[in-house]
Amino acid sequence: MDVQRIKQRFGIIGNSVGLNRAIDIAVQVAPTDLSVLISGESGVGKEVFPQIIHNFSSRKHGSYIAVNCGAIPEGTIDSELFGHEKGSFTGAYDSRKGYFEVANGGTIFLDEVAELPLSTQVRLLRVLEAGEFLRVGSSKTIRTNVRVIAATNVDIQKAISEGKFREDLFYRLNTVPVYIPSLRERKEDIYLLFRKFAVDFAETNRMPPISLTEDAKQVLLNYRWPGNIRQLKNITEQISVIETNREIDTNTIRGYLPDYYENKLPALYDSPIDQKTFNTEREILYKILFDMKSDMGDLKKLVLDLMQKGTIDDDLHENNARIIQKLYQEESPGLHPDGISDKPIEIKKEEDANIQDTEEIIEESLSLEEKEKELILKALQKHKGKRKYAAQELGISERTLYRKIKEYNLNED
Repeated sequence: MDVQRIKQRFGIIGNSVGLNRAIDIAVQVAPTDLSVLISGESGVGKEVFPQIIHNFSSRKHGSYIAVNCGAIPEGTIDSELFGHEKGSFTGAYDSRKGYFEVANGGTIFLDEVAELPLSTQVRLLRVLEAGEFLRVGSSKTIRTNVRVIAATNVDIQKAISEGKFREDLFYRLNTVPVYIPSLRERKEDIYLLFRKFAVDFAETNRMPPISLTEDAKQVLLNYRWPGNIRQLKNITEQISVIETNREIDTNTIRGYLPDYYENKLPALYDSPIDQKTFNTEREILYKILFDMKSDMGDLKKLVLDLMQKGTIDDDLHENNARIIQKLYQEESPGLHPDGISDKPIEIKKEEDANIQDTEEIIEESLSLEEKEKELILKALQKHKGKRKYAAQELGISERTLYRKIKEYNLNED
């Protein structure tokens, strides 16, 4: 059947490739009795696709029951789905049929299926595998012929790894997967949906429809839409009611979009950083950088010693001078102690001024060492010789502090 006719019949707006693909899969799987798992973020319109599958199946004249698994309390979910016998629990004054019994010969849609308790998942697995179940409080097996379509907005694989969802049930439900793209994956459909919602609301409430300036359209397209179509409809109706000016500009529409950041990096937007984790990782990074600075200083000193002793041959002398200069240039300014210049040291060729240049570099290196000694002594004095707290003050490990004390022959008392 033509995809556009299906969209018109079920009120689907949009022309994105992902949306059309999802409709095409739903129509192809409809004539079979295979279980279908529909996935996608909250608010993308997953509830329409089970209706498409049911209406294009041989069960279209049978019952269609939609169940929101997340809205039913855990204590009563088994009774709602599979029924119960009289007296099986407090308040069970009569026997009752469950949805799987009522929907026999038809289709049952389990929305938010990941919210089902593990005990109920076992019952559901039995229905899918054997087509039978037990009412609550009964030992009599009841057979049913029901096509199951499920939907979820959570990461099922993560739920399985956390022990919240049965892996065998997932494979039974996921016989044919259908993915509904989020609104930010359907940017070409955002303005179409906005215009549709604005016109419908205006006709219902007998008012002129709102429109957007070109800049406001770009704001609409750039927004992340965490609530997807549901959020877009809600905001469109809010603007239609509140704003007297029917042409909406950039500043106005931004006021209705929570956390709108035009230039925010997607990686930061999509993956908020836990503050505790961030602080811990930042401290580790500081310690690594401090150790790197110490190692860099050792390397400089080693090269300078070799140059001074004449163990580096003449052909390599100039190259090593350039290496030292590069080390000074690339070292982060934030790692230098206060009072030390970040300007690179100019090193001339050996034949011009070998002794003078060497003395200049050694003087700079010694000044770094003196500054480091001073900082270590101050930290030890502040914490009365307690190395653990002194290391924390300096942002280095105790092991590094021990090495520095020994290297500089410091008296920490």
